[in-house]
Amino acid sequence: MASKSNFLDKVLPRIGRLDEAGLQSVVQRLARERTFLETLFNAIEDGILVVDEAGRVLYYNQAVTRLLGLQPDVEGQPITNFIPELEWEKICRFDHTGGQGVLRHEFEVYYPRPRFLRLYAAPLDGEGPGSAGVALILHDATEARQKTIEAIETERIQALTLLAASVAHEIGNPLNALHIHLQLMERELKKLRASAASQPPAKRGSALRAPAVADDPETRELISKLEQYLAVARGEINRLDYIITQFLQAIRPTMPQLKLASLNDVLQKTIELLQPEIDNRGLSLHTRLAHQLPATPLDPTQIQQLLVNLIKNALQAMTTGGTLTLQTGEGAEGVWVSVGDTGGGIPQEQINRIFEPFYTTKKKGTGLGLMIVQRIVRAHGGRIELESQVGRGTTFRIWLPLHERKPRLLEAPMHD
Repeated sequence: MASKSNFLDKVLPRIGRLDEAGLQSVVQRLARERTFLETLFNAIEDGILVVDEAGRVLYYNQAVTRLLGLQPDVEGQPITNFIPELEWEKICRFDHTGGQGVLRHEFEVYYPRPRFLRLYAAPLDGEGPGSAGVALILHDATEARQKTIEAIETERIQALTLLAASVAHEIGNPLNALHIHLQLMERELKKLRASAASQPPAKRGSALRAPAVADDPETRELISKLEQYLAVARGEINRLDYIITQFLQAIRPTMPQLKLASLNDVLQKTIELLQPEIDNRGLSLHTRLAHQLPATPLDPTQIQQLLVNLIKNALQAMTTGGTLTLQTGEGAEGVWVSVGDTGGGIPQEQINRIFEPFYTTKKKGTGLGLMIVQRIVRAHGGRIELESQVGRGTTFRIWLPLHERKPRLLEAPMHD
């Protein structure tokens, strides 16, 4: 039989034989142990809840207040009022059955702030059958879950890298050949049209009239149709080439070549590049660039690529008469640039997926543009803010730090 090492286990069999001084000593000892345990529990980062057999809260530490936002007057209230996702009936059956074991459950809470929690439930009476209540331990697994998501994303991108590199290699060469042959066909059609335009009309009744097909109206119409078909084919080949380029930019990330540069200058060059497309779509452009914006460590080429992707998304989200708003500014964290549109906005159920590879809401989208944006922002040590209202439009704001974040090196161990 195991020895009774616990103070309470030792004193309970003799509690009836204790005098007043002995009882007072026991109470003082228990009070000290309670204070010690409360101090210990409140120092623990995990939440600890004690619930009776009916599911009412008996005790909770300070970490529970931080995780669930409980108020001081919750003792005696059902635990399901504060954790609706808790499968209390299942925990009760587990507790009554007895035996060794722990229940594990995961759920999300949104108050007082969104967190992902992992819950462990263990009976207070140990392995014995019946029920004396349950101890619930809440562990904040938000960061661990985020790291898992990032690891999965990294694996997906690595798999995508192998696939896309192979696809780009296999498709790139035939596309180049098609492009060259389409150019040759266009040249021959231009020669044929020029020949038709320069050929003098034959005199009526002339017996020496040359049998030139270029003078035939049906032939001229056929030449016009062939030119239209070639234009469509050339456009589709250019689109395939763009998709392959997007693939390569997404899967072969390069470290940014940081140098002090003006975010305003990069944005101005991007506007000059895209101004013809903005005008062609019949859209208005509003720019609000901050004066005396400090030079920032950035890669101008990558930031311009980022802006092109965001602006093109904004243009495609709007119809004629829409407004594109481009702004820059400065804050305590660094400088920022925002791209806003007056399009249809992004529904709530789509916002969490827009940065996923291949996810797109456009008929001819690749689903890689925002993935490239996110990669460039991360490589610069920045962050992305998104504000969208259905029916009113969307605004992306990109923050870039004013100072380059240098890696922290470990010190070499000292040797005697």
